[in-house]
Formats: sequence, C-alpha cells, structure tokens
Amino acid sequence: MAIAFSINGKSVSVEAAPDTPLLWVIREQLKLTGTKYGCGAALCGACTVHVDGRAARSCQTELSQVAGRKVTTIEGLSENGDHPLQKAWIAEQVPQCGYCQSGQIMQAAELLASKKNPTREEIVTHMDGNLCRCGTYPRIVRAIERAAKEG
Repeated sequence: MAIAFSINGKSVSVEAAPDTPLLWVIREQLKLTGTKYGCGAALCGACTVHVDGRAARSCQTELSQVAGRKVTTIEGLSENGDHPLQKAWIAEQVPQCGYCQSGQIMQAAELLASKKNPTREEIVTHMDGNLCRCGTYPRIVRAIERAAKEG
C-alpha cells in the first residue's frame, strides 16, 4: 500500500505496511539517517521528528498516521546546517558521542517555534524525556538559551 506525505518539503509516496514505524521508513526507505533509533519505545527521544510542526517519536508513529501530513527530520531543519539551534549546539560544544543530538535539536526546535524566549525552567520541562547518556544536559540548556537569544 502506498502512503503519500511530505518530508522536508518534498512529496513522497512510500510502499509499506500502514503500521510500519515512521523511523524505519525515514532511515531505510528514504535514506535519511540523521534520525536515530534509541529505545524503540518512545522513551528516549533519539528518533524525534516533527509532524506538522509538532515533535513526535518516529519509532512509535505509524506510517499511516503521517498520510497527507508534513514530516521534518533533522536534515530538513535547515538546508545548510545554519539553524540557530545547530549553530548554538556547536558554539556550546554540546555533542559528546552525538547520538541523541538530532532528537534533542528537533525537540528544542518545537519549543523555540512556539516560545521565542523560554525560561530555563520551561526549557528543562520541555526537554524532559529526551535522554543523553553522556550527560550533556547543562550544555543542551545553554545552547537552547543561546539560540533563543541569537535566533
């Protein structure tokens, strides 16, 4: 069964079972590998993408749920990697292993799209549930604060 949706501004039609996790369609069929598999249970946030501008865990989002909708992955956040969050991530030296970073950035992008200057508490609350095994949480918060100021 073909399911049509938009990803990073391009219309696509994908042949897959309707209950196929969006994560596997993104990585395996569309070859966009910036979105990572973490836990497979929507608990870690490594697979976070946007569906119609809202953060969604792609490991638990079924392909049928995005039919006719707009999906954005880390690759679609900015053409040249110059989104304010991406620049702040570099400036604050956030990544260690880097595995969770695309999910972290996509979660943060949802926040900044709805609230231009969030408080530290709002940042921490919004980012709760996106796990970083390297423990770079203070740098993540600083990067989001920087992006809010400079963005």
